[in-house]
Amino acid sequence: MKIGHLQFGSHPLFLAPMHEVTDIPFRSVCKKMGADAVITEFVCVEAIIRDVEKAKFKSLIHDDERPAGIQIYGKNPDAFKKSIGIIASKFKPDFIDINAGCSAGKHATRGECAGLLRDLPLFEKIVTACVKETDIPVTVKTRLGWDNNNIVIPEVAKMVEQAGAKALTVHCRTRSQKYQSPADWSWLEKIKKIISIPLIGNGDVMTGPDAGRMFATGCDAVMIGRGALHNPWIFNEIKCFLNGQSFELPSLKERVALCLDHLQYYARHHNLDNRLYAFRKFYSGYFKGIPGSARLKGELMTLVSLDEIESYLRNLRSDVAVQV
Repeated sequence: MKIGHLQFGSHPLFLAPMHEVTDIPFRSVCKKMGADAVITEFVCVEAIIRDVEKAKFKSLIHDDERPAGIQIYGKNPDAFKKSIGIIASKFKPDFIDINAGCSAGKHATRGECAGLLRDLPLFEKIVTACVKETDIPVTVKTRLGWDNNNIVIPEVAKMVEQAGAKALTVHCRTRSQKYQSPADWSWLEKIKKIISIPLIGNGDVMTGPDAGRMFATGCDAVMIGRGALHNPWIFNEIKCFLNGQSFELPSLKERVALCLDHLQYYARHHNLDNRLYAFRKFYSGYFKGIPGSARLKGELMTLVSLDEIESYLRNLRSDVAVQV
């Protein structure tokens, strides 16, 4: 599969952009675990233009995580155009992804992200403006439509390709469904028949067999979001499944080691020693399904400083029989 000049092997796996999740430390973990490409949290084009520090921080990419894309959002074609030049020169992503799928009300209801599905002429202007402004491959991530009465993905798919995008990711739900209903993968087969650019499937891939079934629709790649948050090893698990190899669940010591590495990288990256509340979202993925996980996670949730969490994890790693 090719996205512009980027060449991927068979059955590539992408890490989906997730707000306040896919920072550099988590992307690094997923890359080590087998992700073929990763994408930043979404970044507002207006914030890029205004040189907002938080937007610049979210746009940073390390060479060891490439190929990596920066995802952008907004609703003003001129702002998209201006931001593209800044992103290309300052942050040098391997591709730039346009967010037309986030269902959050504060974005979608004001015409950004999935809100673009209610204004296809504006959507087209944005994609066209981005493509014309850079030689970096531009991709699009979207949903099936605003709701079940307004499924527009066939029109969107054709429009995106004609506007010059190099790949299309489809989250197989409508905006109104958010994450509540099962993703409808049957659309992937339909979309694949009407476009020639790579099609990336997204939605409800939690296991190796899930990915196998999604690839069977004909899509060129699979993008994984919540499945990676709940299980950082999912990329290796999927590759083992697709290659007919057995996959052994990581031991508790392996889980602790990866969690500790992630924690330390997270603290350095965000310049935090105390008040590491935001890291709590990752504990479930590291310790889900092991004996005593509820108690373990409960105890971790009471700890807020780097020293406290490191000490707990090191003690757990060195004396597994006592702790669990």
